[in-house]
Amino acid sequence: MTPILVDAHLDLAYNAVVLGRDLLRPLAEVRAREAETPPPIPSSGTCLTTLPALLAGRVAVVGASIFVSPARPGRVEVQAYRTPDEARRYAVLQLDYYRRLADEQEQIVLLSSDTDLETVLTSWETDRPQLGLFVVMEGAEPLREPGETGWWVERGLRGIGLAWAMGTRYAGGNAAPGPLTDEGRKLLTAMADYNLLLDLSHLWEEAAYEALDRYPGPLAATHANPRAFVDSPRQLPDALIRRIADRDGVIGVVPFNLMLDKAWRHGDARLPLTRVAEVVDHICQVTGDARFVGIGSDFDGGFGREAVPEGLDSIADLGKLGDLLSERGYTAADVTAILSGNWLRVMRQVLESG
Repeated sequence: MTPILVDAHLDLAYNAVVLGRDLLRPLAEVRAREAETPPPIPSSGTCLTTLPALLAGRVAVVGASIFVSPARPGRVEVQAYRTPDEARRYAVLQLDYYRRLADEQEQIVLLSSDTDLETVLTSWETDRPQLGLFVVMEGAEPLREPGETGWWVERGLRGIGLAWAMGTRYAGGNAAPGPLTDEGRKLLTAMADYNLLLDLSHLWEEAAYEALDRYPGPLAATHANPRAFVDSPRQLPDALIRRIADRDGVIGVVPFNLMLDKAWRHGDARLPLTRVAEVVDHICQVTGDARFVGIGSDFDGGFGREAVPEGLDSIADLGKLGDLLSERGYTAADVTAILSGNWLRVMRQVLESG
């Protein structure tokens, strides 16, 4: 039987609340609707992810992100914030979406404790599998100040990335250089009080290293690729990959062509899926182990089917990566770790305190 999967980063609420996608519908229905009425942001592309597609692909747990976009001149934006109050208001809409899904859908569980996680995993041994949502905020601007952390935790938040690409009041991002700020350091202290996951994705490199030094709790880069493949601040240098591994963290590989090949451009032929296996293998070689890598697809996070490798028609195809890793000589145990076990280890570190 195909093993279960964990995908550490999906912008599900953004797609539902901002783009208006009905994620409870079959993927074919969403695509047919958007062929008639495209989503409000053209770069979204052909939809890759719905809840039925996740279950069909045996994706048991996802890192369900809360992502709100800053307003940027010349960009088509929906619900783009200009102030921390606006960021908070839009983020609450997304958190409420996740909470409503868990309340109304029997097959969806908001993960607040290790008991919730084990319930979801056990369900995959039955004919009524469930999807667990591990909620992580991508960019901390919705926290108007670090003292609000507890409010979000009480409502289901289990991880925070201090910055998105454009940076925040807390830290520089990959497109906005800058260190941790004093408020960022205070936020790390508040996060440690709740044993939250620190997500290093999108952090400016200087900020990432300081966060690694300062933060005592669980950490990861939920959706980031090695800089060895695409030399840009969005990617992780090998030294940072090793530092994350030293802390028993995990890096979630993103099957996005722009983050897999420096020469690829939108409109080019899709890359072979073997490139994703090469990226996974690179992280394993750099760290000396298969313990520190997983999947963080970021599907529908600003790109669609046109921009992912050949063979990935939807989120339901992520399991193909396991076959490619087996062909490269990875053991069954290592493949299982990469597809799910590594992320489950890190998530348990957070949820055991829930």
